[in-house]
Amino acid sequence: MNEPQDRDEPRRAIRSFVLRQGRVSDAQRRAVDALLPRFGVPFQNGNAPLDLDHLFGRAAPKIIEIGFGMGETTAAIAQAHPENDYLGIEVHTPGVGALLKRIAELGLSNVRLIQHDAVEVLQHMIAPQTLDGAHVFFPDPWPKKRHHKRRLIQAPLVALLASRMNQGAYLHLATDWEDYAMQMLEVLSAESALRNTVERFAERPATRPETKFEARGLRLGHEVWDLVFGRT
Repeated sequence: MNEPQDRDEPRRAIRSFVLRQGRVSDAQRRAVDALLPRFGVPFQNGNAPLDLDHLFGRAAPKIIEIGFGMGETTAAIAQAHPENDYLGIEVHTPGVGALLKRIAELGLSNVRLIQHDAVEVLQHMIAPQTLDGAHVFFPDPWPKKRHHKRRLIQAPLVALLASRMNQGAYLHLATDWEDYAMQMLEVLSAESALRNTVERFAERPATRPETKFEARGLRLGHEVWDLVFGRT
């Protein structure tokens, strides 16, 4: 997010990701080619934000997910909660293809995707006070200290995200890196528009499915920290 500027380094825009190349399988590529025109939303930086009710064809709670990875959790949550609409944001094509494939296999109608930087999507496509929830599950921890400035959860993004949330909406984060969990807790606690729903960290809500990767880590003794904050 906001990075300290070296004196002789040109000013760079805030970004929510670092683009890495990943192999796109044939099935993922077919899903992107066939399904992205149906379930994808092109990035727009015009003056008018998305009409989310029109996008999904109904009035229902709208929940955004930043960085859905391979889409396993996104699809499971959307299938379990057909009463909600989910807008997923991801930049990496393998993940986009994987989630599109799951949408088709499960027959989901309450998921849409934007393949673009989340900061710009929030700035240009999401109107203030329109979201009923936001998920950020297991963002890249950037474990080396010199890379901590690249972490997603920083004050500017949290303030922007909070401004797009309705009063009473929730923000749910999860990580399996303790020092990142502490940073998340500090950043979210400092945002005046948010309040912690518990004293520090929350028990994993039943609404967040346990992934295979997470279950394996727990068996090996790793911990996972969930944070659930509400919009005041």
